[in-house]
Amino acid sequence: MADLAALLDDFAAECAELENLVAPLTPEQWQTPTPAPGWDITTQIAHLTWTDEVSVVAATDTEAFTALVTEAAPKMFTFVDEAAAAVAQTPPAELLTRWRTGREQLIAALAAVPTGTKLPWFGPPMSAASMISARIMETWAHGQDVADTLGVTRTPTARLRTVAHISVRTRNFAYAVHGESGPSDEFRVELTAPDGTLWTWGPEDAPQRVTGPASDFCLLTTQRRHRADTTLTTEGPDADHWLEIAQAFAGPPGPGRKKGQFA
Repeated sequence: MADLAALLDDFAAECAELENLVAPLTPEQWQTPTPAPGWDITTQIAHLTWTDEVSVVAATDTEAFTALVTEAAPKMFTFVDEAAAAVAQTPPAELLTRWRTGREQLIAALAAVPTGTKLPWFGPPMSAASMISARIMETWAHGQDVADTLGVTRTPTARLRTVAHISVRTRNFAYAVHGESGPSDEFRVELTAPDGTLWTWGPEDAPQRVTGPASDFCLLTTQRRHRADTTLTTEGPDADHWLEIAQAFAGPPGPGRKKGQFA
């Protein structure tokens, strides 16, 4: 069972690291385009702000969240982007405060969720641990966009384990959004953690395997790097194909990044 308190601490740390990148920026710098087409730094933070706030609603007010899902249903694939664009109209200083407040509220709300409770979401209901794990993944991924925009090289941390875990768990989702059936057999995933230890998923004797640095795996599965710009290796055609379509985040297939974009 995931340690909710540890995950909440990791989320706070991931947010703080990103805030350290954006807090010193001028209002003009907040408008710098990021590698995500059509999104500047403001939009990146606005997206995180809106999603954190909606997560609070899901954790505290089922009726209000149900109404939000009903509103989103006719335009599910554009609803989130439209919401981010609306929040991005907030001046940077106010947005920074709003983002900080929202994530603090989310930490408090999820810490109070009774063990075993499933929270509503736009997809299947999820536990508090699963919800905060998703927030860690998204904060890290959008933080990568901001870091790439600013030319900052981030130091990988053990928090990547959560991103990697989601990436493994969403393997068949990646197939589904491409209209394909996922393999029935598990793959073996062996990743070198930032501290040099090994993180593993799947049967040790699985014939289909993915190996390499955890940072490369997370960059690929969140589509922040092209596969050719990683050192990941595979054994087996299914594992090889998975890395071509891997997607840890919800929604339609993402465009990913171009080969050599960050060389």
